[in-house]
Amino acid sequence: MLIIRLQRVGRKNDPTFRVVLTDSKNGPKSGKYLEIMGSYDARKGKAQLVKDRIKYWMSVGAKTSGTMNNILVANKVVAGKKVNVLPKRKKVAEAAKDASKGEKKVEPAPKS
Repeated sequence: MLIIRLQRVGRKNDPTFRVVLTDSKNGPKSGKYLEIMGSYDARKGKAQLVKDRIKYWMSVGAKTSGTMNNILVANKVVAGKKVNVLPKRKKVAEAAKDASKGEKKVEPAPKS
């Protein structure tokens, strides 16, 4: 399956991304892609997109990553709502259970 995602190309502390079309099995850092469809400067929040190619590949069946979908919606390339891309938080009760499992009960030493 083809996916439109971001590929980081910037220097350290200077996040700049390419908008690439790649196979979903390729990792984002693999450097393997079929087509470059723009760039995104994360510090300035500016995206330079090849809109007609993005629309074409989406019509053929390519999917977008969550972040890429939000960028496309913000730049009005596609219509729709933004997707929540933040990781899900654990519930408080589950977090307390996980913490108690990691702790071992310490028994006082026997007195002789």
